[in-house]
Amino acid sequence: MILLSIESSCDETAVAVTDGRRVLANIVSTQVAEHRLYGGVVPEIASRRHCEAISACYLKALKTAGITERQIEAVAVTFAPGLIGALLVGVNFAKGLALSLGVPLIPVHHLRSHIAANYLADETLTPPFLCLVVSGGNTLLCEVRDYTEFLILGQTGDDAAGECFDKTARAMGLAYPGGVTMDKIATTADPVRYPLPTPKPSTGSFDFSFSGLKTAVINLIHHAEQIGEPLDVPVLCATVRQKVCDILLENTMAALQKTGQTKLALAGGVSANSELRRRMEEACMKRGISLFVPPLCYCGDNAAMVGAQAYYEYKAGHVADASLNAYATMPIDFNKKDGGTP
Repeated sequence: MILLSIESSCDETAVAVTDGRRVLANIVSTQVAEHRLYGGVVPEIASRRHCEAISACYLKALKTAGITERQIEAVAVTFAPGLIGALLVGVNFAKGLALSLGVPLIPVHHLRSHIAANYLADETLTPPFLCLVVSGGNTLLCEVRDYTEFLILGQTGDDAAGECFDKTARAMGLAYPGGVTMDKIATTADPVRYPLPTPKPSTGSFDFSFSGLKTAVINLIHHAEQIGEPLDVPVLCATVRQKVCDILLENTMAALQKTGQTKLALAGGVSANSELRRRMEEACMKRGISLFVPPLCYCGDNAAMVGAQAYYEYKAGHVADASLNAYATMPIDFNKKDGGTP
């Protein structure tokens, strides 16, 4: 099934052509360089850049895949969650395209897409499995019971892991995206020199909290500035990275033990973090757990992962009409009860 997929939830305009779990084209136009000037994503700028880039990405995707638009059998689009203005650009482009071609419109949840990035990398991965989704805006643990059936086991009650990385990096004066920069310059962690807390929310055994850690790092930086103490940025980066990975690892291993799942997948932008990948691999090998990690090209936002998930959403009958809207927030299990379309 030839699917044309669109992703515009944040600062990447992406269009892909897929056939099931096979990628025919995956075009991404990034805005990172522009947002770096402001230390983070500016929503209004992101929306405008999506408007400017989406048509060119669409035409390039068709050319790269070697198809005409008449060969498109369905159009898929990220409709939630994300920056509302950015999402609306993709949703409205997709609605117009699907209507003009007379093909089905498939709404896809952004976090489901990140999980589906693993399907592109390894054809042997099938549900059920446990997935840790870590990105700039979301951190959650869920059981993937089927391709369109998800059970949330734990999630962040405040900041996401990626947000903790980005904001502490910004406080250190590092370039956006902070998590990527931190990972590149981090050396050896020193928890004695830079002691950091391990926040543990009481809302649930597998829930996460990163707000307290972020605040502790920012306070540590401000204190060092006030007393004129030099900051060893590479060591502090390594210490923050170690602490974030400690929290993610502890909850994930506990969830694996409780659920009895023997397969674990990582997903989201933070799944590209080198220490997280290394430590998850070591922990899974020790416990006999099969670990699935998407290649770096599919960790960040892209449209190929949207197409991979859309294939299964379509098979489950999850299609939409021209009334489809975009939503800034929406849980990954949004159709748990009504089985339906947003």
